[in-house]
Amino acid sequence: MLTAFARAFKTPDLRKKLLFTLGIIVLFRLGAHVPIPGVSYPNVNYCMKQAEGSQGLFGLVNMFSGGALLQITIFALGIMPYITASIILQLLTVVIPRLEALKKEGQSGQAKITQYTRYLTVALAVLQGTGLVATARSGSLFPQCDRAGQIIPDQSIFTTIVMVITMTAGTALIMWLGELITDRGIGNGMSILMFISIAAGFPGQLWSIKQQGKIMDGWLEFGVVIAVGLAMVGLVVFVEQAQRRIPVQYAKRMIGRRSYGGTSTYIPLKVNQAGVIPVIFASSLLYIPALIVQFSGSKSGWATWINQHFVKGDHPYYMVTYFLLIVFFAFFYVAISFNPEEVADNMKKYGGFIPGIRAGRPTAEYLSYVLNRITWPGSLYLGLIALVPTTALAGFGANQNFPFGGTSILIIVGVGLETVKQIESQLQQRNYEGFLR
Repeated sequence: MLTAFARAFKTPDLRKKLLFTLGIIVLFRLGAHVPIPGVSYPNVNYCMKQAEGSQGLFGLVNMFSGGALLQITIFALGIMPYITASIILQLLTVVIPRLEALKKEGQSGQAKITQYTRYLTVALAVLQGTGLVATARSGSLFPQCDRAGQIIPDQSIFTTIVMVITMTAGTALIMWLGELITDRGIGNGMSILMFISIAAGFPGQLWSIKQQGKIMDGWLEFGVVIAVGLAMVGLVVFVEQAQRRIPVQYAKRMIGRRSYGGTSTYIPLKVNQAGVIPVIFASSLLYIPALIVQFSGSKSGWATWINQHFVKGDHPYYMVTYFLLIVFFAFFYVAISFNPEEVADNMKKYGGFIPGIRAGRPTAEYLSYVLNRITWPGSLYLGLIALVPTTALAGFGANQNFPFGGTSILIIVGVGLETVKQIESQLQQRNYEGFLR
């Protein structure tokens, strides 16, 4: 692999792409540490130290921002508004006929959908930025800190508007940086920035596990967590690469004196067809009740019940609900992202068929049957991976923000595999050996 890296940097155009991507990553990480106007940075640092290891409700968003959310920097919102906008547009494509027609128009239609995603990202950034400023002013961002109410000393309307505009501009800049990586660098820009945001928190989280350990000054817990993390990475790689290949044959057709078709191929159906989307959906949905309680400030019975069962993340009610929501969203997302009837119609149009299955409706029913069968293990795998931080590793100083579990490990492995494949394909085009043998 090191030899492949050396050969990649010896290739002039590939070296330019890699260095350009690394330069954008450096700018992205610098922006995650630049505070916005109107924030008392000493008070933020003080509250960050007091709240170390406990990020509460904002753990997911803070992870996607690379720790910039709780520091209230210009990149505090991170890439989360863009992720949310992309998911919303993808769901609306199934519901709104106009968007579905744009999707079928090819590159021009996709460009319009991308433009709509940008507009929606800016709107969501304004909304989330306003919510973050309101949360910081009320002291709810660090509820256990005695200086939480002093994070934003000047609470005038002008200061609030400047803070919201700054964070919205930061989100727009992140979008631009991601698109630059996609156009001039290596890999998908948004995925790379998401990868960097999550990986940036790994060293600190692993070291905190070592400091919280008690056996051999924490080194035993640290070693066990590393070993289990590597095993989980291997499991995730294995499942993410697993697929059911359905054979497809195309009949020969004579056009003039030439014969076309007669080839055989396959339809790759991944075991985890939904990716990390079900975990994000389930996490976001479970944050809503706790956020309502936090912003309402209610002390009634229902608010107390939600705080006891759905805030910390280690209660059995929370874990069971989380697991069931992941399974549900896995089936839901697969149902809207893969249309067996459309695939069967396209196969029939071009003379393709599955051996032993008649073309048309029987093919669509067979694809639905296979898809449902492989989605079950995929959804159960997602649920188990998401629950690892709060169950199996709780005894080693891990918490709900443990790096080798849930959303973080799925995104890091997925983005890492896709980026390595892109570099490998570019190396193979120049007759070099790739990363994977």
